Amino acid sequence: MSFLAAAGARRLCAVRAVLPCLWRGKYFSSGNEPAENNSVTPMLRHLMYKIKSTGPITVAEYMKEVLTNPAKGYYMNRDMLGEEGDFITSPEISQMFGELLGIWFISEWIAAGKNAAFQLVELGPGKGTLLGDILRVFSQLGSLLKNCDISLHLVEVSQKLSEIQALTLTEEKVPLERNAESPVYMKGVTKSGIPVSWYRDLQDVPKEYSFYLAHEFFDVLPVHKFQKTPHGWREVLVDIDPQVSDKLRFVLAPCATPAEAFVQVGISFFFFNDETRDHVEVCPEAGVVIQELSERISLTGGAALIADYGHDGTKTDTFRGFCGHRLHDVLTAPGTADLTADVDFSYLRRMSQGKVASLGPVEQQTFLRNMGIDVRLKILLDKTDEPSLRQQLLQGYNMLMNPMKMGERFNFLALVPHQRLHGRNHQTNARQSKPSPSPVAGFGELAWR
Repeated sequence: MSFLAAAGARRLCAVRAVLPCLWRGKYFSSGNEPAENNSVTPMLRHLMYKIKSTGPITVAEYMKEVLTNPAKGYYMNRDMLGEEGDFITSPEISQMFGELLGIWFISEWIAAGKNAAFQLVELGPGKGTLLGDILRVFSQLGSLLKNCDISLHLVEVSQKLSEIQALTLTEEKVPLERNAESPVYMKGVTKSGIPVSWYRDLQDVPKEYSFYLAHEFFDVLPVHKFQKTPHGWREVLVDIDPQVSDKLRFVLAPCATPAEAFVQVGISFFFFNDETRDHVEVCPEAGVVIQELSERISLTGGAALIADYGHDGTKTDTFRGFCGHRLHDVLTAPGTADLTADVDFSYLRRMSQGKVASLGPVEQQTFLRNMGIDVRLKILLDKTDEPSLRQQLLQGYNMLMNPMKMGERFNFLALVPHQRLHGRNHQTNARQSKPSPSPVAGFGELAWR
């Protein structure tokens, strides 16, 4: 932990205010609650027209329309993060979160042999706050990284958020290059001189040696919902309520849907042959992203770190909405609230298809403690005598680590090349009765070599 002590002694970074907001983590069974807002939104009108024209739609199609419709989608033209938005994420709660993730990437870069260049790729970068904290760690470790060519690559579909990210990371000291028709629709340079590019799709990011970050990215990808019935699996659909004007409801498909057909024949996307639950949520898009990440890492090296709230194949109905830091009925006033579902980490592991090694998921409190959050907190507390800053640090630590808050609800999963663990991970020493510790920081205690 000597690095943490040195970095903390150099300077005390600005302590981020702890906002009294609800994070997106509580269970919410949608569809049966009283409507909170009966307003007919433009998105509701759009969806009702669509359903009247083509019939009930899948939950996945509903999520995709509500969140990313180019004209009316929730993410496309608004800032939904922070105190004035609808939910808050870990980077807004405490600077320590991003700092420790920055250390994780440097640790992996060192362990893999200090490559002469690497891309840092973030999927769904929010406001750019997390990347800003990571880059501050990179700057503090300039002596380590001085001969490394680093570039940033941001995958972001929201024009509004990309503008906020650009302001956060570059402060627009160098004019941005814009080309709406290009796969790289925006380019700039960060405050520390690192080139940064924006893309709408991961497949457009150059296939070079890269470290990938996905923090609260997979939870908003569209899920299909399935219910076990006496007739087999049936997909849950969204339909118009015939009893109430301008209202949506959930219904069960009367016969097989295209997605359900995959389930019934056991296509590799679903693996329900040994499923004991009677309700499951499946995210094919998450599988596609994991396969892309696994292919890239197996070919070019690097690693991926995925942080999200989720489960290991145990939960059923997790689909929920958030508006103004409150839980919100997912079918009410669509387009005005965030929609999310817990990530099934067992599904993500399966989708890697053995191309890479996967570690985790481990609970956030375990990961951050292994990364040295307790030491970092002490350093920051020792560097300030101001009561309000000390209180903010302690509150942020509690929110991140408390099992009743984010500590157990959020999980970390890593994808690394097989050779990174070759002969070391998940193998039992002849003199020991338990597997040796993971050589990957966060999944074992951080060790600098």
